Amino acid sequence: MRTDHFSAYLPPGPDALADKVVLITGASRGLGRALSVACAAHGAQILVLGRDVRRLEALADDIEAAGHHPPVIVPMNLEGATVDDYAAIAALIRERYGRLDGLVLNAAALGEMSPLENYDSVIWARVFQVNVHSQFLLLRHCLPLLRASGRASIVFVASSVGRRSRAYWGAYAVSKFASEGLMQTLADELGPANGVRVNSLNPRALRTRLRADAYPAEDSTALPEPQAVAPYFVYLLSEAATALHGLALDVPRVADC
Repeated sequence: MRTDHFSAYLPPGPDALADKVVLITGASRGLGRALSVACAAHGAQILVLGRDVRRLEALADDIEAAGHHPPVIVPMNLEGATVDDYAAIAALIRERYGRLDGLVLNAAALGEMSPLENYDSVIWARVFQVNVHSQFLLLRHCLPLLRASGRASIVFVASSVGRRSRAYWGAYAVSKFASEGLMQTLADELGPANGVRVNSLNPRALRTRLRADAYPAEDSTALPEPQAVAPYFVYLLSEAATALHGLALDVPRVADC
């Protein structure tokens, strides 16, 4: 894809997300944690969703200690969550804020690296539950809140193997293709008239646990830390990127995944 859409990119200012309410999934570690820290540092009131409560609490302590708005912790295991759990998240946001200005769909499960003919069917279903079904259910319940913002932004975290697949990536790659399809469908249904922008952004190869699980023999020290790409996500969530909608984007100048 395309990095040319970032030709007008400028590093976000300290108040780029001032007073915005942003929900980030998979926030307890890796890219999700880095995005949470970055969004809070740029003025957002964030809700951090994840299943590791202790890590979320440590994240909240770090953000508050840095002088930013304390995050709202949303403990949730996306693999086992029910429809009522997603409705409860929307109800919480509606009660506290009345709107949602940003949604970053970051949570993802890798599954196993295996030929399709040997792929475990239960693991396949679990990966799709986290990587696709949870996105649909969260969007379904949060879209009224995003419309209430009038200037909302949804960012799907993409992957290179979700745009051109590779052998043995199995459910992860296929589910990432499905996530791109969900982004495109939603973007075609929404737009400026609805006040909700929708894009996907591939952060490329980063020093994360998911990457290490996929490439256990790789020298991870050669990869960028997640915080290196966080400004591009902040940019997409900010008013500076109001012209970007329905795009499958790549972070520029980072080694391909």
